[in-house]
Amino acid sequence: MRIFTAALATETNTFSPICIDKRAFEASLYAPPGTHPETPTLCTAPITVGRRVAREKGWTLIEGSASWADPAGLVSRATYEGLRDEILDQLKAAMPVEAVVLGLHGAMVADGYEDTEGDLLARVRALVGPDVLVAAELDPHSHLTEKRFTAADILVYFKEFPHTDFVDRAEDLWRIVVETLEGRVRPVMSMFDCRMIDVFPTSRDPMRSFVDRLMAIEAQEAEILSISVVHGFMAGDVPDMGTKIVVVTDNAPEKGAELARRLGMELFSRRGTFLMPQIDEREAVDRAIAAEHGPVVIADMWDNPGGGTAGDATVLLAELLARGVRDAAVGTIWDPMAVQICMAAGEGAEIPLRFGAKSAPGTGQPIDGFVKVVKLVANAEMRFGESFAPFGDAAHIVLDGIDIILNSTRAQSFDPSLFSVMGIDPTQKKILVIKSTNHFYASFSKIAAEILYCSAGTPYPNNPARTPYRRARRDIWPMVDNPHGMPDVA
Repeated sequence: MRIFTAALATETNTFSPICIDKRAFEASLYAPPGTHPETPTLCTAPITVGRRVAREKGWTLIEGSASWADPAGLVSRATYEGLRDEILDQLKAAMPVEAVVLGLHGAMVADGYEDTEGDLLARVRALVGPDVLVAAELDPHSHLTEKRFTAADILVYFKEFPHTDFVDRAEDLWRIVVETLEGRVRPVMSMFDCRMIDVFPTSRDPMRSFVDRLMAIEAQEAEILSISVVHGFMAGDVPDMGTKIVVVTDNAPEKGAELARRLGMELFSRRGTFLMPQIDEREAVDRAIAAEHGPVVIADMWDNPGGGTAGDATVLLAELLARGVRDAAVGTIWDPMAVQICMAAGEGAEIPLRFGAKSAPGTGQPIDGFVKVVKLVANAEMRFGESFAPFGDAAHIVLDGIDIILNSTRAQSFDPSLFSVMGIDPTQKKILVIKSTNHFYASFSKIAAEILYCSAGTPYPNNPARTPYRRARRDIWPMVDNPHGMPDVA
């Protein structure tokens, strides 16, 4: 067997002012054929898992380019078309192939392309014809369009949020690919539109139990090859924004459609109950100060670079400073200019510095102060599960007794190694402020005495009922109270 694999992924917050060009991919991951590292990034696990499968089967794996950019705003047309055509040219050179296995995200939007994944999958299908297997792994924070659903044979999405299972789901994808190519199954996809948009953290019920049940169904019913919840991505202003269910069966489309509908309506019946309780910055600091033990982790959940924001909001830091808090660390505030100034000053320098809150309204005000530069790290990285996430050149500064990490490459706070690589022991701080909606949970929950979810400022469009969409559909909850005609949940 000859199988082609490649990856092209980012998550587009269409409200973000930060546009993406080729340099953004190069800062996060741009790996030409054969140069992808052994550890996967979030959307490139099909390549690393594919290497092992090909070795075990004695098959030929032809690797194309792998590109990942940390979430931000619109991708430039030239960047998307260039990376897309690079992969398509590599596929042409690799043909004939029996299968194409891709790592995608599902929420990329480029200038002139609302459905980039649909565009790429449709072009792949046109190249290889109707008989070649086309499969992809995707992030659930994405949009599922008819174009990509029609072009692909198999779509498998991460089940967990935080996305701790991207390697496991790549294993699932390759298992179905192998069974298909060896003639043991015939995959057929079914889809159900839940007609809603919500946030579904699997670190708590009701989504935890729901996902556990999906995996039990897959294990118990031979005809069910995969079940995915496409959460949707509320910061993507595109026509197909919303939550969907995808069931892949072994040639049992009616069973798949019935199961997808049943699961989708169950999700809809629990709309509005999934997201963790949120508090404002004043209550968050009150509770952190009052806590008997630390560290208390305050998640600045909507200034999340993983959702496309800048990660430079200062609302929580300003509250800590105003309250005279000392035993705290903030990781991170994105400010490449401030990092450059600190790099020039050097470790040990004490300098006046203005930093943060440059990207957009609703992120607070820039912080001014006399800071000490404690530690400088070039090309800093933190762990993220089995992978590493770069956060660029970084500076550890201290202002009024608070340790602050400034970074030059936007990245959400995945892991406590973010602090330790900058010379801060996170377990010894009373308060840790991080930038993440929920991806932090798997690692920070291991050291946290308490976790507080804080909604501070307005850096992210987190209320779809009030978000000024121009392209997204308006016939889903919460824009419409009851689009399925169901009774409201008590």
